[in-house]
Amino acid sequence: MLQNAIEHLKGVGPARAELLRTELGIRTYADFLNFFPYRYIDRTQYHKINALQDSGAEVQIIGKIVHLRTVEKKRGKRLVATFRDETGEMELVWFQGFKWIQESIKLGQPMVVFGKCNHFNGAFTMPHPEMELLADHQQNLRTALQAVYPSTEKLQNRGISNRVVARMMQQLFLETQARFEETLPPNMLNELQLIPKNAALFNIHFPKSAELLAKARFRLKFEELFFIQLMLISKNLIRKQKIKGHIFERVGHFFNDFYQLHLPFPLTGAQKRVLKEIRADLAKPVQMNRLLQGDVGSGKTIVAFMTMLMAIDNGYQACLMAPTEILANQHFEGITELAQKVGIRVSLLTGSTKQTERKIIHENLENGSLQIIIGTHALLEEKVQFQNLGLAIIDEQHRFGVEQRSRLWKKNTIPPHILVMTATPIPRTLAMSLYGDLDISVIDELPPGRKPIQTVHRFDNHRLVVWKFLRDEIAKGRQVYIVYPLIQESEKMDYKDLMDGFESISRDFPLPKYSVSIVHGKMKPADKDSEMKRFAEGKTNIMVATTVIEVGVNVPNASVMVIESAERFGLSQLHQLRGRVGRGADQSYCILMTGHKLSNDTKVRLETMCRTNDGFEIAEVDLKLRGPGDLMGTQQSGVLNLRIADLVADRDILAMARQQAQTILHSDPALARPEHENLRKAFAALSQTKGIWNLIS
Repeated sequence: MLQNAIEHLKGVGPARAELLRTELGIRTYADFLNFFPYRYIDRTQYHKINALQDSGAEVQIIGKIVHLRTVEKKRGKRLVATFRDETGEMELVWFQGFKWIQESIKLGQPMVVFGKCNHFNGAFTMPHPEMELLADHQQNLRTALQAVYPSTEKLQNRGISNRVVARMMQQLFLETQARFEETLPPNMLNELQLIPKNAALFNIHFPKSAELLAKARFRLKFEELFFIQLMLISKNLIRKQKIKGHIFERVGHFFNDFYQLHLPFPLTGAQKRVLKEIRADLAKPVQMNRLLQGDVGSGKTIVAFMTMLMAIDNGYQACLMAPTEILANQHFEGITELAQKVGIRVSLLTGSTKQTERKIIHENLENGSLQIIIGTHALLEEKVQFQNLGLAIIDEQHRFGVEQRSRLWKKNTIPPHILVMTATPIPRTLAMSLYGDLDISVIDELPPGRKPIQTVHRFDNHRLVVWKFLRDEIAKGRQVYIVYPLIQESEKMDYKDLMDGFESISRDFPLPKYSVSIVHGKMKPADKDSEMKRFAEGKTNIMVATTVIEVGVNVPNASVMVIESAERFGLSQLHQLRGRVGRGADQSYCILMTGHKLSNDTKVRLETMCRTNDGFEIAEVDLKLRGPGDLMGTQQSGVLNLRIADLVADRDILAMARQQAQTILHSDPALARPEHENLRKAFAALSQTKGIWNLIS
C-alpha cells in the first residue's frame, strides 16, 4: 500500500500530486509518510481577547464572528470581520479570496481562529487567520503540538497550506490504518527502549505530548542512522569475503634494514600503532582498504613509505597517486630521499613528463625493475602497465572519484591493497558515515620535538606592533609568509588588495636589508616555481602569496604565518595554511589579522584557531558551523541526504547505531535468524533503492 502513487490519496488528485512531485519529491504514500515536520506549534492553549499581548506570537482564540464588511481603500479593498469572545472583540482581516471566505463564514457560530496578532490604533487584528468550527475542531485528529511542514512559495500560492498538508497526512493515516511494518528486531527495541514503528510515525506527525514526540524523534533518527551504518558495514564485510588480496607474508630485508638503520627520527606511538594495523591487514588474503588520517606534519609520508617497503619485500610494486603535480613532486622528493638509503629506485610520472622518459618508465614498470612509482592521474592511463602491482596509495582521497580508484584496481589480476591518505582531518561522525566502508587509522600525535604553533588574533590597527615582531624574527634568520584571500567572486578587488599589500610590505621592508617574493594564481607556472624555490632556498625573507601555498612547498625555516583578512577564510583553510609553518624545530607563530566588524561565526572560528592546534577538534567545530553538506563535498557520497537525523547534533545516536549494526552483523552477517526477519526484508528493499527512507516504513 505504501508504494501507491500519491494521487490515489483522497483529497490529492492529479494537479496536487504533480505539485508534490515537482516541489517536494513526494511520489508515493511512503515518501509522504517520511515527509517530516521541521517544527511544532503548541495548540493546547486558548487565549482571551482582553489578555492579548503585542508580542507577534501565534495565538488561538474561541469566539464568534458577529459582523462582516468590505472596506474600500485607495490601495484596494479588504474584508473585515468582527470577532468576539466573552472578554472583548477584535478584527479578522483578509486582503484576497473574499468570495470564498464570505461563503464559508457562518455568523454567530462558535469557532476557533488561529494566527498572528497585530496591534494597531489600540486594537488587535489578525490577518488571514486559520479558521474552523469549534465542533469540527474538537472532533479532528487534534494534538497538543501541531506539526509545521517544510513548504515552498509555489505550494503556498497554489493553496497547499500547512493545514491542507496536515489534512492529507490525517487521510493517509486513516487509509493505511496506521499499520506500518516493524523494521527493528524485538531485542533491540527492548534494549534501547525504542517505541514501536507505528507509534513513532504517528507521534512525529500528530504528537500526543512533548514526551512522545521526543521518543518518536529518537526512534526515527536512530533507525535512519542504523540502516546507513548497516549498509556501509555490510559492504565492507562483503568486500572482505569476495575480493581476494595479495598476502604479504614476510617483513623482509628492506623494511628491517630501513627500520633499524635509516629511520630519520624515532616513530611516534601513533605511527607504530598505524603500521601494526596496516601490517595485520596485509597479512590476510583480503584486499586492504584503509583510510589513513593525519594532520599536516604528523608523519604520514614515512608510514606510507614503510608500507611500500612491505610490498617490495614480498616481491610487489607500489604506486602513490597525488591530485596535483606540486604534491606529486613533493612526495617524489621526500620518498626518493628515504628510498636511496636502502637502494630502491623511484620514478615520477605526471602530465609534464617528457615522452622519452615516459617510454623508459613504462618499460621499467612492465619488467619489474622499477619498484616505486609516484604520479598524478597519469598513472591511470591504459599504457601504464605493472609487472606486479601490490599496493596503491592515494593521497587526498576526496579529490578522486570512485571510478578513478577502480581503474587502479584493474592494474593487476588480484586488485592491489589500497591505502588512502588525507591531511584533512574528518570528524569521527562524518568519517563513520562517509567512509564507513573503509577501515580507519588515525595518526593523532605530532613527532617529538615539534612545538605547537602559537596563534594570536590581532586587529588591523595593531599592524605596527606585528611588523616589529616580523623584523625581530627575520633578524633571527627566520622567514615569513603573508597570505591574502583570493576568492573567485571578487577576484579583481582581491588582486588589487594583494598588489597594494605587496607594495606597502616592500616599502616597510626595503631592499637591500630585506627581500620580498610574491606568488599568485595569475603568474606563469615557471615564474611561480622559481619564486617558491628562491623562498625555499632562503634568498627571500618574506613570501607574499594567495592561498596557492595551501598545499605545496615545505620550508622548515619559515616560522611566521600572517593571514590577512582572516575573517574571509573557512576554519579548515586557516588550519591548512597554518600548517605551512612549524615544520622546523623553532617556535612558530600564526597571526590572524582582521578588521573590527566580525560576525559571531567568525569570532568562533578565530577563537578556535587561537585555542587549539588539533585538526580533529577544528574539524568538529567546522562541521558545527557549516553543516555536513559543505565539508569536503560530502554530498557526492549520496549517503547523506538525511531526512530527520543530523550528523552534528546526533553524533551520540550515530555512535550507538554503528555499534548496534556491528554487533548484529558480527553475530548474523546474512541476517538469517528468525528474529532478524523484518530487518532482512527492510534491508533488502532498501538496497534496491536510492533513497534511504523510501522503503524502511
